[in-house]
Amino acid sequence: MTDKSMKEMQTEVDQYIGQFKEGYFSPLAMLARMTEEVGELSREINHYYGEKPKKTTEAERTVEEEMGDILFVLICFANSLNIDLEEAHNRVMEKFNTRDKDRWTKIDEQGEN
Repeated sequence: MTDKSMKEMQTEVDQYIGQFKEGYFSPLAMLARMTEEVGELSREINHYYGEKPKKTTEAERTVEEEMGDILFVLICFANSLNIDLEEAHNRVMEKFNTRDKDRWTKIDEQGEN
């Protein structure tokens, strides 16, 4: 597989969804789907890193797969609202690099390399 930009991923998802009459879900339904997917990720994290091991009858799923599901739903959500996720990411990084630039201790400030 080749690396894809966020714009390419948004286009790919839009083309996939565009082949169906139903199109994108409503924003409320999309939020419910996102919540469901985050819950599935939480369950996997709890199985791998928490105190609740999987039952032998539970299907094998991975944290990577669950994160992929969340990314797909997030892209669908953004597309349905005409949000450019690259632009949204750039805005958030600008915020972290300005407003939050001194919030945490940087590694080089602790004398670590």
